[in-house]
Amino acid sequence: MKLICNQTELNTHLSLVSRAVPSRPTHPVLANVLLIADSDTQQIRLTGFDLSLGVQTSFQAHVEQGGTLTLPAKLFGDIVSRLPDGELTLDEDEDDAMVTLTCATGRYQVRGMGASDYPELPSIEEGDVVHLPNDAVIEGLRGSLFAASSDETKQVLTGVHITVEAESLEFAATDGHRLAVVQTFNAESGADEASGIYIPETIAPFNMTVPAKALRELERMLQMNAAEESVAVRFDQGQLVFEWQNQRLTSRLLEGQYPNYRQLIPRQFSRQMTINRRLFLAALERIAVLADQKNSIVKLNLDAVRQEVVLSVDAQDVGSGREAVPAQISGEDLEIAFNVKYLLEGLKVFNTVDVQMQFNTSTSPAILSPLGGMKMTYLVMPVQIRAT
Repeated sequence: MKLICNQTELNTHLSLVSRAVPSRPTHPVLANVLLIADSDTQQIRLTGFDLSLGVQTSFQAHVEQGGTLTLPAKLFGDIVSRLPDGELTLDEDEDDAMVTLTCATGRYQVRGMGASDYPELPSIEEGDVVHLPNDAVIEGLRGSLFAASSDETKQVLTGVHITVEAESLEFAATDGHRLAVVQTFNAESGADEASGIYIPETIAPFNMTVPAKALRELERMLQMNAAEESVAVRFDQGQLVFEWQNQRLTSRLLEGQYPNYRQLIPRQFSRQMTINRRLFLAALERIAVLADQKNSIVKLNLDAVRQEVVLSVDAQDVGSGREAVPAQISGEDLEIAFNVKYLLEGLKVFNTVDVQMQFNTSTSPAILSPLGGMKMTYLVMPVQIRAT
């Protein structure tokens, strides 16, 4: 194998696939990235795979002699990232799988491994292809991923539940304490594939739960390819494949019944607050400094007469804090407490000037929604306030 490529391109694509390389591989070859140099297409294809998440990407290069091998992901990536910008020459000694990397300032050698033991990424060739709009997928993931559980024992809650219908996409994530639901709407059913909103008439509405880890990588990769209008989706037998341009992401689907989250969302509210998002967020960030010292709990006191909400923290043996923020409040006064982290994370993904909070009692779920912009519902369970 011998090829010439650009350092920036090689580094960018290596960093993408390396995120799918396991930190504790079950087999030595999985600690490597698979590199395929194709002299016919003049492309380099890189693959990382942890047997659950797979990332594959390719880019143009000058391939003098094609070949296939695997290279240690961390070592190879660390070297390439530190090389100067410009042309790199990669030359493999086929006798001992030693790769020589030559740049303008010097050369490095890295020992690889044969590719015969490297597992193939799952492939789904049959069945219909759904084309989802790039911007809608990014918006849905941005508004839901943060609420997925990080507790591996909760299994299905570590993913995002995606519902695909003829005219809409819905993304939902919950960790048992809060719930984020984002809806994005297609222009019309059966639109042209090129518009990025194509769902074949042969496909009935469907849903799937995808690991959050895979979707975080998908979001990152799609943001790097903002010019792309759509991403093609295939799924079958517990596997899911996203494809666009010269990139591909594969993931297993999570098994198990996802909670019926829609029934958790109250239909009526007795109290409502509209508030400037930036003012509310800034006050919460300041008050969180003290809240994080104790139990991360912040109290909200809604004052309908003064038309303000008072944020307060009492961190025993540490200190206390209090801030008042103007707000439009309807209904009776209310004292309610939340984990400040949950409020902050929700407000940070909103993209509007004002937000609305709706309440019933101090022990029932509260709903945060952006006013205008994205269609998102963020439910947060309050924390019970102990009587003093």
